[in-house]
Amino acid sequence: MIDQLFEFVQNHPLLVGAFLLVLVAWILYEVRNSTASGVSASEATQLVNREDAVVLDIRESSDFKAGHIAGARNIPQSRLDERLGELDKFKSKPIIVVCKHGQSSGVALAKLTKAGFERVFKLRGGMTQWQADSLPVVKK
Repeated sequence: MIDQLFEFVQNHPLLVGAFLLVLVAWILYEVRNSTASGVSASEATQLVNREDAVVLDIRESSDFKAGHIAGARNIPQSRLDERLGELDKFKSKPIIVVCKHGQSSGVALAKLTKAGFERVFKLRGGMTQWQADSLPVVKK
C-alpha cells in the first residue's frame, strides 16, 4: 500500500503538489476564520458584565428553549433578515452571536456587520463549548 502511494507521488507530482497547496490554503482559511472576531466564553462574560453586550442566539426556538445563555435574545438564523430591525437599538453595543457549535454564526456576523453594527463577535465553540465549560444556562 505504501509502495503504491510513493509510486503515485512520483508519477503525478503536479497533482500531488496542487492537492497539498489546496490543503494548506484550506487549513489556513479555517484557522483564520475560527479566531476572527471570535470571543471565548470568559471574554463573552466580560463583555456582558462590563459593556452590557447583547447575546444573540441564532439557534432554532426549540434549541433555545432547551437551554440558552441568561438574557440572550433568540432570532433564528433563518429569520434574521426579516427581524434585523429588532436589533437596531443595539447598534452601538457589542453583540455576541451564539449558535450551536460556533460554525454557523459567521454568516450572521457578516450580515450584522454589513447592516452597520459596530462591534459584533461570535462565541467560539457556540453553546456546545459554553456548556462544556460548565457555564450556566437558562431553560424556558
